[in-house]
Amino acid sequence: MSGSIKVKVITPERVVCECEADQVTLPVSDGEVTILPEHRAYIASLKIGEIIAKKGEEESNISVVGGFLEFEKNVLTVLADEAERAEEIDIEQAQKARKRAEDIKNKVIRTDETEYAHVAATLEKELSRIKIAKKYLSRKGL
Repeated sequence: MSGSIKVKVITPERVVCECEADQVTLPVSDGEVTILPEHRAYIASLKIGEIIAKKGEEESNISVVGGFLEFEKNVLTVLADEAERAEEIDIEQAQKARKRAEDIKNKVIRTDETEYAHVAATLEKELSRIKIAKKYLSRKGL
């Protein structure tokens, strides 16, 4: 394995991350994929989860909610619906959002499939954000 990967994570609002990595693990629609330098060209859709970019002993963690990735010639471009670095996640706010989603889910006796899917996705997103932020804080000893 030689070289490194140029990584760019972009949302409609901003560039979340622009860095180099030795490997990047991403949550794709059918599981998880780890991209290494010289990996074959690859396109996939993303699901809710964590992007982990490693460079030596350093690790960057990014919460992602949907989108697409493209890898070609050691350049990984992630076009995410939503993304934020672990250090940017407000755990208290994420826990409040998770609680609101759980309350809605528990209160709604009868709901249509679209509303249920929205609430379930919100719950999954907030749980993922909390997990990523707590992992980051514990690794930093905070």
